[in-house]
Amino acid sequence: MNTALSLAAIAAVCAATALIAINGLRISRTTDDFYVASRTVRPWWNASAIGGEYLSAASFLGVAGLIVLAGQDALWFPIGYTAGYLMLLLFVAAPLRRSGAYTLPDFAQIRLGGRAARTATGALVVVVGWLYIVPQLHGAALALEIAAGAPGWAGAGLVMAVVCVTVLSGGMRSITFVQAFQYWLKVVSLAVPLVFVLLRLGSEGISPTADGAAFGPGPAMMTGFGLYGTISLILALLLGTLGLPHVLVRFYTNPDGPSARRTTVLVVGLLSLFYLFPIAFGILGRTFAADLPGAGTADATVLLVPARVLGGTAGDLLGALVLGGAFASFLSTSSGLVVSVAGVISQGLFHGTVRGFRIATVLSCTVPLLLALASGSNALAGSVGAVFAFTASTLCPLLLLGIWWRGLTSAGAVAGMVTGALACGTALLCAAAFPQLPPPAGELFSRPAAWTVPLAFAVMVGVSRATRARGEEAIDRVMARLHTPER
Repeated sequence: MNTALSLAAIAAVCAATALIAINGLRISRTTDDFYVASRTVRPWWNASAIGGEYLSAASFLGVAGLIVLAGQDALWFPIGYTAGYLMLLLFVAAPLRRSGAYTLPDFAQIRLGGRAARTATGALVVVVGWLYIVPQLHGAALALEIAAGAPGWAGAGLVMAVVCVTVLSGGMRSITFVQAFQYWLKVVSLAVPLVFVLLRLGSEGISPTADGAAFGPGPAMMTGFGLYGTISLILALLLGTLGLPHVLVRFYTNPDGPSARRTTVLVVGLLSLFYLFPIAFGILGRTFAADLPGAGTADATVLLVPARVLGGTAGDLLGALVLGGAFASFLSTSSGLVVSVAGVISQGLFHGTVRGFRIATVLSCTVPLLLALASGSNALAGSVGAVFAFTASTLCPLLLLGIWWRGLTSAGAVAGMVTGALACGTALLCAAAFPQLPPPAGELFSRPAAWTVPLAFAVMVGVSRATRARGEEAIDRVMARLHTPER
């Protein structure tokens, strides 16, 4: 890749992000503006913003990399990422908006009363947010290393610096404009190079799939997609989406429940459009970048294919465009996560003030940056899949049971979330510490959602039945608030 063009593309994306965010500062004045954009974001804007923040490094780079390694088995990732929004549409979007909460811990307190559930939920939101930011920083480090040979800390530090400025500028209102812009930038940055690549191959009579060879099995290094692994992955992706704090907080910005549902329908369409392109790049990568040796370097497929097929100035220009889109994905997802984590920290430690939100923003940027610098990079989609399994085992049961089962108690919710966190967290740590564990232990630990999610639900229900709930009148009021349609 041409270093000068690559750095120019990164600089342009960072500058555009900062300018849009600073422009949002002019209309961000109140606490409502910083936390939920005064609940005035319309479905189309909100759907574009959700697409911007949800389509992370795992989507932009990781999906194509996994397809290079695992072939058609990796298609479960984009399918699961998109289908998770159907679960949100059916079970969560409108009731969560009607709750009137600023954050997920606010919802826990409104639904269950007391501080215990709020504290446990807040701690999990912070952990999930920080763990999800780390793969974005690993992706930025990989991209900048390929583009300019820069050390890993440079890419991660650049992303966190821009995100910190963006969020400090205007909170949720600024981030909404930034992420909506970044969604469409990501689509264009993949669609345009893909069109040129396919036109070149067509003009030269070259098969994009190497006459079907690209659809063959993946290399032996990518294993574990058996029946259990597939079921566990699907469960993690479907239910994990329900617990992602940076996604959930966006539904608080809709004016009402129906607009939250319309937003979710639009998001499904926008995600379906986007995932066509990483899948196509993954197939092209199996033909033109099959020499990429491992999980970490396979994530560079999207960045390298245009230059390998086109070559020359055209390849450099289109490679720089893809790199700009990649940085947009790192920035948009990290921004959404920082907003959600900073909101929780500010509410819990700084009384929810605008000044407290800004202090929490600096903290929310610093901790994951240190974690990213101290950890190694794995396959991006696989890393994010682990976070999905964790959220499916913790925050998802709270939402589904809290919205749809009046028998849930504070003690039951806390017990279920703690159980899910300990079980899933321990399994994932064991898988990371002992990667050569033989089956079935290897699969059970590396893809734990199939047993940790039912365990969390069972503990939550069992403890709720054994403990005393809030007064009937209080529960009736909350459930009516969640499920009564607005006029």
